Amino acid sequence: MLSMYPACFYKEADGYSVIFPDLNDLATQGDSFEDAMEMAVECLAGYLYTAKRDGESVPAPSQLTDIDPVAVSKELDPDMPVGEAIVNLVSVDVAEYAKKHFEKSVKKTLSIPAWLNDAAMAQGINFSRVLQQALKDQLHMA
Repeated sequence: MLSMYPACFYKEADGYSVIFPDLNDLATQGDSFEDAMEMAVECLAGYLYTAKRDGESVPAPSQLTDIDPVAVSKELDPDMPVGEAIVNLVSVDVAEYAKKHFEKSVKKTLSIPAWLNDAAMAQGINFSRVLQQALKDQLHMA
């Protein structure tokens, strides 16, 4: 199912900033408009995927014509001058995006001492699950 939300794109000296006003001012950026659009798709997919996974409600998208990019910018930083700004629709099939980017498994080959392998196998330990949990703990993602 395709999800579509309006996003404000702001031209800056070093690229574009992107803000989704409907989604708690979710933001990203890119070095070019194309890069910013790709980052916006990734950002939107991640936000919607995480909200669904965590059982959080997501607001309905506003109409494109209801978004004023200058007003959004001024609300965030009243002193920031606003240059070129447009509103564009960002769309993503979250389920398809997640399959390719968030849920895809990668095969890894590793070596452990034979005695450790034997002990783990005797206890029926799932090596993949243990490694995933250890990496999450190490990366403070658990």
